[in-house]
Amino acid sequence: MKRRRFELDGASLVGAPLALGVILAAHVLEGGRVRTLLQPTAAVVVFGGTVAAMLISFPLATLVRALRACSTVFAGPPTPHRSLVLQFAEFAMRVRRKSVLALESEIGATDDPFLARALTMVVDGVAPADVRHALELDSQAREDADEECVHVLETAAGYTPTLGILGAVLGLIHVMENLSAPATLGSGIAVAFVATVYGVGAANLVLLPLSTKLRSRARSAALARDLIIEGSSAIQQSMPPRLLEQHLSAFIHTRDDDRKAVA
Repeated sequence: MKRRRFELDGASLVGAPLALGVILAAHVLEGGRVRTLLQPTAAVVVFGGTVAAMLISFPLATLVRALRACSTVFAGPPTPHRSLVLQFAEFAMRVRRKSVLALESEIGATDDPFLARALTMVVDGVAPADVRHALELDSQAREDADEECVHVLETAAGYTPTLGILGAVLGLIHVMENLSAPATLGSGIAVAFVATVYGVGAANLVLLPLSTKLRSRARSAALARDLIIEGSSAIQQSMPPRLLEQHLSAFIHTRDDDRKAVA
């Protein structure tokens, strides 16, 4: 895989503001004012409380890694798996015509560190069993790290609605303390429930969609790594290019069928 120019995912860029726009539009259509939804106290309870709960739940390094992972949601889609299959078919052709050393130039040309590591071991003549074992351990570690980032977001999505309810209760307590001023009860109750809007909205319009997108990309990346492992093994076994392409293509379909069966 050659180095790719950085791209943005248009669907994610549109979906993020659209989610907020839908809520604001519905509020305005019902005769509400946008200013009503801007409540600093509710934001402190929901978002500040969520941050505090996350700091207790996870190490700081894990939270930072999850934040960095969220930025990839807005990046362009990963390289199609079919392109990787064709890439390895080309590798097999070059190795057949020349030698495995013909792949040395590809190590520095790829922006995928996993592929670079696989090609390095193949070029260095590491035993096939050792190559597969090392790459499978690396892939599993990356998969665990990706899943941990997803778990962070799903955990946050569990905290925010509850904290929203907590914010609403605190607001209602304040309203009950001012029953002597009936004219302010309506607006006070409305303000109290803004915290619930923040909590439920953050969970279902931000955190859960982010976790779903990250898990989808993690599965795609895991399949790409499996293709690299299978392709590297096939090259070391001197598998013919056409047979290698058929093998990797069948591998993609098999993994997709297994994923659908599990779902």
